[in-house]
Amino acid sequence: MRTACIALALTLLAPPGTPAQGRSVQDFFRDFTAEWIRGNPSQAVATRFFTGEEQARFERQLTPETPAWRQSRVQLARRGLMELGRFDRARMTEVDRTSADILQWQLDTMVKSDPYADYTFPLEQFAGVNVNLVAILTVSHPMITDRDAANYVARLGLVGTRMGEAVADARRLAAKNMIPPRFILLATITQMKQFVGPLPADNPFVATFAERMKSIPTLTDAKRQELRSTAEQIVRDDVYPAWQRAIALVESLVPRSTDDAGLWRLPGGVEAYADALRRFTTTNLSADQIHEIGLRQVDQIEKEMDAILRQLGRTEGSVNSRIERLRTDLAYPLTEDGRRQIMADIDGMLRDAERRAEPLFDRRPKAPVVAQPFPRFREANAAASYTAPAPDGSRPGTFQIPLRVDYMTKFRLRSLVYHETVPGHHFQIALELENDAQPRFRRIRAFGGISAFSEGWGLYAEHLAAESGWYDGDLEGRLGQLDSELFRARRLVVDTGLHAKRWTRQQAIDYGLPAAEVERYVVIPGQACSYMVGQLKIIELRDRAKAGLGDRFSAKEFHNVVLSTGTAPLDVVERQIDAYVAARLNVN
Repeated sequence: MRTACIALALTLLAPPGTPAQGRSVQDFFRDFTAEWIRGNPSQAVATRFFTGEEQARFERQLTPETPAWRQSRVQLARRGLMELGRFDRARMTEVDRTSADILQWQLDTMVKSDPYADYTFPLEQFAGVNVNLVAILTVSHPMITDRDAANYVARLGLVGTRMGEAVADARRLAAKNMIPPRFILLATITQMKQFVGPLPADNPFVATFAERMKSIPTLTDAKRQELRSTAEQIVRDDVYPAWQRAIALVESLVPRSTDDAGLWRLPGGVEAYADALRRFTTTNLSADQIHEIGLRQVDQIEKEMDAILRQLGRTEGSVNSRIERLRTDLAYPLTEDGRRQIMADIDGMLRDAERRAEPLFDRRPKAPVVAQPFPRFREANAAASYTAPAPDGSRPGTFQIPLRVDYMTKFRLRSLVYHETVPGHHFQIALELENDAQPRFRRIRAFGGISAFSEGWGLYAEHLAAESGWYDGDLEGRLGQLDSELFRARRLVVDTGLHAKRWTRQQAIDYGLPAAEVERYVVIPGQACSYMVGQLKIIELRDRAKAGLGDRFSAKEFHNVVLSTGTAPLDVVERQIDAYVAARLNVN
């Protein structure tokens, strides 16, 4: 530790272009990543980054939820940029140069986005602290050993404190009148009340814990019951009161709120939205440009869907109305049997996708992937999502789906599974995690995901399945895939409509998107634009590679290059593809 501190001090004292003697860029990647994760205990636990007693200390902690903590991250990012700038890119290997480019983009984005931190409210229905604290413990916390179970209870004991920090931050923002729209406040209140509605024994913090402890064979029944009882007491005496205080605060804001949906409603909102678009798309596309791309894509996809609907004899009404009838016709019953059936079908689709992917990918993850429903309290607001496997193999990749009415249908289900699992996010994220050729910070996405790449790949995976004949003989499935693309195209129109063109919530819903989705875009501006912007770029790069290589083009090789690049801004991915094409052309 003392040696590392001396090396760091020498680096900080060195003039630009002269890193400390003997200190390589790989040393910087390693040391800076470790310092970054030391400041984020929840990340240290989810990645099991450290070993021994240092890791053991983190496994009983939860990351703070304060402005001071967030500001410390920005300051560390600034220092990281300064240190990184001391290394000569011309002397780096290609892997290190690409790694440096990615890290610089990530740290620079954090710094540039800092002025807009207050445009994110800490209590909201989709990704607020009230949601993330539950996910951290019920999904990301490892549960393999007796010690893991004891650590869970220790971390649960900090949940009330962290929620209190979020409430204090929300109160600070409310004093500046930086509050969400009324319909977001109401949705958040409803969700939080649902969370505290059950008896503590039935709360996800306790029920999920009790279920997961069953997988620990060395845990005695007596110890399991003791830990469960302690967790129940913490929820009753600490967690529920913290949530009630949060509910009271959010309720107090309702009379002051309006139903204006977009960032334009706030001072500096136009600039905040431009920053969000840059961050999520990794491009300089304006809101107007993205809006127009969306309109063109919507028109093109709807025409293709109309033709297939007519083949199915569905000719009456708009594309929207005909699709809605088809979605209803293919619905699962809203019963426990229906819930079990959809999860069984998802598992079958996932295993079938693994088989179908073999001709297109010669690199596939070692980590398994499983599917599970979201806990009931999150069903009304959650979106389907993927959580990475644990680097140490203690947790598989996990696809979660909210079993509410708009998801409880076979329509578009295959496409959703392909996006979140195989060959979508599971291939993208798990392969990145297993790629030992990359610095560790890239493998574990230590400095965050890059939505344009991740979600662009997920949507590309859906498109690839259709191109590769996975829907042959299944016109309804093909319609679902097109509807999934249409959904993402409409997102471009709606997200920019809400935040740049003063659309109302109802306008967005009338354009063809579910209310929960519209509310998601309100609280995470710009993220919805990353999917199709990223997908269109990946398809553009593939088409360019095909045109350049002709008969030499290999889908497997192209996918290898994209996936081995991993989480990166789109311009970095483009440089990697251009380099691959040039190298292949030079091979005799």
